[in-house]
Amino acid sequence: MASFSARLLNFWNSSTGPKTTHFWGPVANWGFVLAGLADMRKDPEYISPNMTGVMCVYSLLFMRFAWEVKPRNYLLLACHASNETVQLYQLSRWYSWSTSSAAKPAKVKHVDAAPAAAAPSVGKTS
Repeated sequence: MASFSARLLNFWNSSTGPKTTHFWGPVANWGFVLAGLADMRKDPEYISPNMTGVMCVYSLLFMRFAWEVKPRNYLLLACHASNETVQLYQLSRWYSWSTSSAAKPAKVKHVDAAPAAAAPSVGKTS
């Protein structure tokens, strides 16, 4: 049985170890999963179905990439499988909310346009 230090050195120098983008890319992508988990506490009225759908497609595409790339990137596959799960759950929350009788649009703060006198003049020289 190999010692811990030998296994750690083997991982460090591997083709998917911390010296490569095969490692750091998935590590950075875990931020999507953490953000999706944090969003579960928010009201479903604030979920964007368009963006959530895009995130689902994105994760599906990268799961396929992680499987097909040589060497296979299991860390990237796990990251995007987790993100796919979180995003599909968010989409189901939004759909349940949007089809319920309690659905009301989110309150959006509207900002009035600046008055014409306050608008900067374009092309005028002093």
